[in-house]
Amino acid sequence: MDQRLEVFLKVIEKRNFSKAAEELHMTQPAVSQYIRSLEESTGIKLLERTNKYVRLNKAGEIVYHHAVEIKELYAKMNHLLDDLTNKASGSIAIGASYTFGEYLLPQIIAEAKERFPDIKPTVTIGNTTTIAGLVLSHQLDVGIVEGHFKGVQELKTEPFAEDRMVVVASADHPLVQRSKAIKVEELIEETWILRELGSGTREASENVFKQFSIEPKSLMHFSSTQPIKAMVEAGMGISLVSEWAIKKELRYGDLKVVDVEGLPYTRDFSIVTRSPFRTKALSAFLDLLKGHQELTDFKIE
Repeated sequence: MDQRLEVFLKVIEKRNFSKAAEELHMTQPAVSQYIRSLEESTGIKLLERTNKYVRLNKAGEIVYHHAVEIKELYAKMNHLLDDLTNKASGSIAIGASYTFGEYLLPQIIAEAKERFPDIKPTVTIGNTTTIAGLVLSHQLDVGIVEGHFKGVQELKTEPFAEDRMVVVASADHPLVQRSKAIKVEELIEETWILRELGSGTREASENVFKQFSIEPKSLMHFSSTQPIKAMVEAGMGISLVSEWAIKKELRYGDLKVVDVEGLPYTRDFSIVTRSPFRTKALSAFLDLLKGHQELTDFKIE
């Protein structure tokens, strides 16, 4: 990687020439020379600088954005070259949407570390749209999501497991006392407690509403599943959630599945990648992920 870009990134990280020089084990004049050389090669000034601060201008923001991607791609290239002769090792940047990331990924990461101790995974949890964006910008090696995202041709999406979505209510809710299956239309008057827009779980809820041509009169929104479960348990409404997210609550009787005609709703967990090249570490992790038996074993009785 061009050392001028390395120096440029360090100056932006430290917001100071002298601190960047110290980190890079250089003199401050040497750092200044690298930045000057980079500006001369691009033909435009990249930084606004005074004795008190260093700040990116518009051109600098463009260079910085692409320099970050170049650095990440350079590191990935070296990992791939190392893989030609070495065993699975090194870092993997893994992203996952909330349902998978909170309820399934920890166990898989633990197993990966046991089988491949030299792999160093880092995990980012976010909604489906966020994770896809981070994979697209090379900040993540792989994303594991539920739901879909549109207009991103650069990303490869590979479904690998099925998820079942069910309607849940508190244990003493009148809906769970019914002896016959309930029509979805009967749930219009209920308060639906849902995830935020951009999440795969919210997309599933919207798909169910569209499929059955209903429009609930009262909606509440939360950015993760845990508060949704707490609100439902407290009798504040109902929700559509993954079976995986409620295993513990069902076991202890805190939540109950509402028997609704036409449900459960099924969706896929999908692997999202951008680069066609995979390190041995990433390939080993994906093989483990796709072969994880628990993903296909669990069913609510």
